[in-house]
Amino acid sequence: MAAHWRGRASSLVVTLGVLHCWGWVSCHVERTSEKSPMSHERVKRGWVWNQFFVVEEYTGTEPLYVGKIHSDSDEGDGSIKYTISGEGAGTIFIIDEVTGDIHATERLDREEKAFYTLRAQARDRLTDAPLEPESEFVIKVQDINDSEPKFLEGPYIGSVAELSPIGTSVMKVMASDADDPTYGSSARIVYSVLDGEKFFTVDRQTGVIRTAVADLDRETQDRYELVVKATDMAGQMGGLSGSTTVTIVITDVNDNPPRFPQKMYQFTVSEGAAVGTSVGRVIATDADMGENTDMSYLIKDEEGGELFKVSTDGDTQEAVITIKKPLDFEKKRTHNVVVEAINKHADPRFVDLGSFRDQTIVRVSVSDTDEPPIFFPPTGAIMEVQEDAKQGALVGIVTAKDPDMDNVPVRYSIDRSTDQEQIFNIDAVTGAITLGKILDRETAGWHNITVTAVEADNQSMASQTAVSIRILDVNDNPPELATPYETKICEDAKPGQLIHTISVVDRDEPQSGHRFYFTLAPEASNNRHFALWDVKDNTAGIRTQRSGFNRQEQNVYLLPIRVVDSGPPALSSTGTFTIRVCGCDTVGNIQSCNATAFVMSAALSPGALIALLVCMLILIVLVLLILTLKRHRKGQRMSEDEEDMRDNVIKYNDEGGGEQDTQAYDMSALRSLYDFPEVKNSESGTDLRSLPQWIQNRVTGDGGAADFSLFKGYIRKKVEQADADLSVPPYDSFQTYAFEGSSSPALSLSSIRTLSTTSEQDFSYLSDWGPRFRQLAGYYAQGQPEEEGS
Repeated sequence: MAAHWRGRASSLVVTLGVLHCWGWVSCHVERTSEKSPMSHERVKRGWVWNQFFVVEEYTGTEPLYVGKIHSDSDEGDGSIKYTISGEGAGTIFIIDEVTGDIHATERLDREEKAFYTLRAQARDRLTDAPLEPESEFVIKVQDINDSEPKFLEGPYIGSVAELSPIGTSVMKVMASDADDPTYGSSARIVYSVLDGEKFFTVDRQTGVIRTAVADLDRETQDRYELVVKATDMAGQMGGLSGSTTVTIVITDVNDNPPRFPQKMYQFTVSEGAAVGTSVGRVIATDADMGENTDMSYLIKDEEGGELFKVSTDGDTQEAVITIKKPLDFEKKRTHNVVVEAINKHADPRFVDLGSFRDQTIVRVSVSDTDEPPIFFPPTGAIMEVQEDAKQGALVGIVTAKDPDMDNVPVRYSIDRSTDQEQIFNIDAVTGAITLGKILDRETAGWHNITVTAVEADNQSMASQTAVSIRILDVNDNPPELATPYETKICEDAKPGQLIHTISVVDRDEPQSGHRFYFTLAPEASNNRHFALWDVKDNTAGIRTQRSGFNRQEQNVYLLPIRVVDSGPPALSSTGTFTIRVCGCDTVGNIQSCNATAFVMSAALSPGALIALLVCMLILIVLVLLILTLKRHRKGQRMSEDEEDMRDNVIKYNDEGGGEQDTQAYDMSALRSLYDFPEVKNSESGTDLRSLPQWIQNRVTGDGGAADFSLFKGYIRKKVEQADADLSVPPYDSFQTYAFEGSSSPALSLSSIRTLSTTSEQDFSYLSDWGPRFRQLAGYYAQGQPEEEGS
């Protein structure tokens, strides 16, 4: 509790005293005062109390005394009550209200909670009024060495490369102690090696593990198990300790060279084996592991490198020896190949250990096989023959030989799938190829055939070669105009004007190249309109010789042109060049080349005139359709006027079961017109009972025919109004005429009104109409039994 100062006028009075506390540290208050009119009262305090200490893990049976709080105003008469509040107040810590003594009732553990914050208060016992302000203090739990060091991350696994120098850092271990590191030596830890100290050491303070020897060899031992101990109290007597296991893996370095288990290997292969065929596999071993065992192989001797090649299998690290060139038993039967193995990842630190390569000899024996004939040259033959060569002429000779020692005779043939037209023949013994048909270079300039050679006594031993035959050209096709040339000129063309350039084509291909000569045909030698100009580059130009042409006189000119090639022999042909005379505008653009179109307006083209005519024809057709449609509608109206209005009268003489009875009547009956025969003064015997009641009254009243003129006039008026309405299409329509006429004699249709009439009509038939008319039948038939009884 702190002292509270209150100033009044010029004097300073102490209103509250200061608490005294006793615990691990004694505390007191000294008060001195000097009384005078202008004196001040001063409370001298040498420290500020705010904490107690209590030892952890107390095992006594009585509550542990913590400390005491006391107020200077306490005179020992029990008038002051001391209380505490805060963490653990009333449960872990209790206070004597009279003396202020604080005790701990439970066993405390600093590792769980290191301190408790509480508040102390001195109150008047009678009034419970606070005598001093509430003061906060702390109870700290004092540590004892009750927790051993623990390796929280163990067990540990580390690694170090083999042959590492002494003192190489491997890894670091760390232990933790739950005791208070600020109090005593309970949390001061030192490290030591219990097992494996011959090969590794550990730093006492940092826990870093290092190598103790320089000759760690993975190939001898690839891992070590260490036991590292951590001791608190700085390793002093009575300190607690904990241990952990450390596994150190020795990693590999490339310190071992490859070695072949044998100095010689032997394999046998047939001379007919194809290029790329595997002869055999050899492997060099390496005591290292991982990529340090990767090696490459090569062939050291020159002769073996020409016929064989070696590659490395990436999965097995084996040397695969394959055939590089075809083997020949007749030339050499045994080959000695020197194969060398080399480490791919040599470590320069271990060069002094020796050479990291090794060699072995691979002896390959070639076995003899029956081989098919071999053509000379083996890559195929190219032959030439003139296009005009006669049938049976020699084209060339192919040669094949049996490579075996027996040298069996060879027979030749042509694969007809490559010469389906049988243009060529071959002599089976000599291999001479001759013509079987006449050639045409313009049809096919090259012929590719396949020649087969087989042994005379073994048809299965066969080989083939490709023969390409080139057809040499002779001049047997005349030159021709490249296209059917046609051009147009204006009527006002100037003399000497170049109007077109022509070129020619020739199917022949002379070795010296083409050279063509152009002249006008003899029949056009007297031509005065156009001239032919030979440009000397295998083209010719057409020029005009006079000015002005009249297409009304002649609108087309045909110019025959003769073309001659350079031979030999020189061949020629004559082609026709068409020239049309056209009308042009002032700029020279062609407008029309038709003589009849010349008289038409220059403002409209033929296409525009055709479009105009089509539009006029469409308009005429539309007008005719409209007139026909109107006439059709007028005819319909006239026929409708003549129809009898009775065609639209519906007979509905069934009242049904009332407004709630929506299913009593079949509405389809309304869709069929009722045919009312016209009432006339005749002897046909019209059945008036089939007519409505008001019609019967009129007929029976005067004995004459019914007058329908009123209805006919009304209906005709409605029809005319409908015909005059232009907003509706001219289709058949349905009109509703809700007009009954003037002074209708028809009575009420109410069933109740009918019940009160004096009609003698028999309504017993209503009972036969079913349950829907049962109620209506009761209204009309209820009086009949009484009449019969009377």
